[in-house]
Amino acid sequence: MTTREVEHEITISAPAAAVYRLLAEVTNWPRIFPPTIYVDREETGAGEERIRIWATANGEPKTWTSRRTLDGEALRITFRQEVPAPPVAAMGGTWIVEPLDGGSCRVRLLHDYRAVDDDPHDLLWIERAVDRNSTSELAALKENVERVHEAETQQLTFSFTDSVRIDGAAKDAFAFVNEAGLWPERLPHVARVRFTEDTPGLQELEMDTRAEDGSTHTTKSYRVVLGRHRIAYKQVTLPALMTLHTGVWTFEETEAGATASSQHTVTLNTDNIARILGPQATVADARAYVHSALSTNSLATLGHAKQYAERNR
Repeated sequence: MTTREVEHEITISAPAAAVYRLLAEVTNWPRIFPPTIYVDREETGAGEERIRIWATANGEPKTWTSRRTLDGEALRITFRQEVPAPPVAAMGGTWIVEPLDGGSCRVRLLHDYRAVDDDPHDLLWIERAVDRNSTSELAALKENVERVHEAETQQLTFSFTDSVRIDGAAKDAFAFVNEAGLWPERLPHVARVRFTEDTPGLQELEMDTRAEDGSTHTTKSYRVVLGRHRIAYKQVTLPALMTLHTGVWTFEETEAGATASSQHTVTLNTDNIARILGPQATVADARAYVHSALSTNSLATLGHAKQYAERNR
């Protein structure tokens, strides 16, 4: 079997320890790295963890499980895919963060991989996916770390949750949200849906939604179904006022019935605030506008899920 080895690197204007910490806190990756949809994590020992990643590779949603070893002193993280997604037969590598003068650092990302049956076409596919994802991950890491201070001081990233109580079963509300292909028939604000689930539990959802002014907006998301109680998603075509939108639908049984919730995490795009909301608009105005728009849609969906579950009681 042929093992290929590649290396990518980037220089970041931030302290090495801060960059290492962002890489180590893997549950934040959907906010940092464009290809990453969702990450589940479990500790397996001191400095060791098992993570399941859902991400896109060459525009296709994939999932795999990796084991990571973290060395905070050496600023190194090694990883090895436990169950690679075909056409990958084996994949591993190392993140190395090297301090430089002036409070900056160099980040090196090493990969080694093999293709199933050494297929030349598959090797080329993997090479392109690794190159595209590594380049975008390093660029996103640099941008995220260098902007994190600005984002914190201006409060550009925020989260909120909308919830409804249901006099019915959580599994029925979950089914309503899970069956997004039926939304044009079930949700008045959804005009069109393109829904695929080639891998069970890994969904691609593109839809046109109607705004209150009658206009329609096209959005695309990847969704990860976690058991029968959570659906995590990442929006990959974003409205002009956002640079990030991730979320989780949660369904819980309670003594009085069930609760369904929609959690959102958003980062505002300050470059477009004046164009969309007017020259006098502030970051606070944009926060309120985005919060209201997302809450309106998610509460509408939750309301219909509630009705569906209560009818099926």
